[in-house]
Amino acid sequence: SAAPAPAAPSSLARMLPVVAGLLLAVAAGSRGSAAAAAAGAQESPPGSRFVCTSLPLEAAGTGCPLPPVPMQGGALPPEEELKATVLQLRETVLQQKETIGSQREAIRELTGKLSRCEGADGKSATGTWKKELGKGKDTMGDLPRDPAQVIDQLSRTIQTLKDRLESLEHQLRANVSYAALPSDLREMLQRRLGDLERQLLSKVAELEDEKSLLHNETSAHRQKTETALNALLERVSELEKGNSAFKSPDEFKVSLPLRTNYLYGKIKKTLPELYAFTVCLWLRSSASPGIGTPFSYAVPGQANEIVLIEWGNNPIELLINDKVAQLPLFVSDGKWHHICITWTTRDGMWEAFQDGEKLGTGENLAPWHPIKPGGVLILGQEQDTVGGRFDATQAFVGEMSQFNIWDRVLKAEDIMNIANCSTNMPGNIIPWVDNNVDVFGGATKWPVETCEERLLDL
Repeated sequence: SAAPAPAAPSSLARMLPVVAGLLLAVAAGSRGSAAAAAAGAQESPPGSRFVCTSLPLEAAGTGCPLPPVPMQGGALPPEEELKATVLQLRETVLQQKETIGSQREAIRELTGKLSRCEGADGKSATGTWKKELGKGKDTMGDLPRDPAQVIDQLSRTIQTLKDRLESLEHQLRANVSYAALPSDLREMLQRRLGDLERQLLSKVAELEDEKSLLHNETSAHRQKTETALNALLERVSELEKGNSAFKSPDEFKVSLPLRTNYLYGKIKKTLPELYAFTVCLWLRSSASPGIGTPFSYAVPGQANEIVLIEWGNNPIELLINDKVAQLPLFVSDGKWHHICITWTTRDGMWEAFQDGEKLGTGENLAPWHPIKPGGVLILGQEQDTVGGRFDATQAFVGEMSQFNIWDRVLKAEDIMNIANCSTNMPGNIIPWVDNNVDVFGGATKWPVETCEERLLDL
C-alpha cells in the first residue's frame, strides 16, 4: 500500500525507490522483483513509499503490463521518463542474468572435462569448483549480490580452470608413459597390440603351412627326379648292352628291301636356294639291272630338280633341273660304298667321288641355274610329282646311311677324310640324324655297321 505525500518530489527523488527495489531484487535472486518494482512505479502517486515483494516472472508478465515508450520528440513527462528508465534497468538486469547463465554453463562444461582429466589422481573437481565459486558457503545456487563481483569471480574461476588444463597437458607431454595414459587410451593400445599379436600368429601359421607344402612338393619333385634318373640309368645300361636301335643319332641306316612304289624314306627338312652343293652318302645295293634312285629332290614345276638314278642298263646319272650328266660310278656289287657328288652353278661344273677318290668331273650341267627352295627330298624313289607318283622300276633296293648335304663344294681332302672314317662332318643343310628321317611303306631303320666295318666291306 502507499500513502499520499503533501508535495510532488523531483524526477530523481521519484527514481530512488525504484532503483532501490531493483537492487533488492538482484540481491534476493528473484526473477520477478524488477517487474514488481515497475508495477509500483506505475500505479502509486508521487511521493509514495514502496514495499517490494518478489513476484514470479509469469505474474510480472501478466499482472503488470508495461505501456509502450513514447517515440515522440521533445521533453517527456516525469511519469514517462520514469517508466523509460525502469525499462532500461530491467533490460540491463535481464541481459546480465543471461550472461551469467551462459557463463555458468561454460564453467560446468569445463569443470566436467577437468574432472575426467583429474579422475586418475583422485581429485574432486566438483568440490574445488564449489569452494571457489561459493568460497565454502552454501549459497543454494544464489550468486553474489554485486554483478561486477560475480563477473570478476567468474573470470578468475575460468582462468584457474585454464591454468589447471595447461598444467595437465604439460604434465602429459613431460611424462609420456604407459601408466600415465588415460584408461581409454590404454585400452585402445591393448586392443591394438592384441590385434597385432593375432596377425603375427596368423602369419607364422601361414608360413608353417607353406613350409610344410614346400617340403611335400620338394619330396615329390625329388622322387620324380630319382625316378627319371633311374630310367635314364636303365636306358644307358641297355645302350651299353647293345639292345638299343642306335648308338648315336647318326648311327642308323634305312633299309629298302623290295622294289616297290611304296617303300621310301622322307627327309623332314627342305633345301634353301642353293648355288652349289655337295651330297655324300653310304649305300649298298645288289639289285640289277641298275640300283634305282638313291634320292630325288622335286619342287613345284620341276620334278627333276636334283636326281641321282641308275635305271636299267644305263650308267648312274645326275639330273639338275632335268639336265643330265653321266657319272663314272660303279656301286651295284652288293658292297658298301661311299659316294660324293659336287656341283656349282658356275659353268655347271660337277665332280664324282667313290670311296674317297675322284672318278670323274664335267661342266655345263644346268649352268647358272640356282637350286630352287621349298621342295621335297625323298630317299629310294624317283618323283614324277612333288612327293609322289613313284615308279617301282626306278625304286632303290638296298640300304643307305650317312646322307648329308652341304651348301658348298667340299675339298677333295675333306671328302677323303669322310670316306676313310678319319673325320665326322655332318651336312650343314641336311645332316643325317634320326629325327630328321621318316620311313614309309615298310621301310625300316636299323643299327648301321661302324665306319670301319664298312671300310672292310670294300
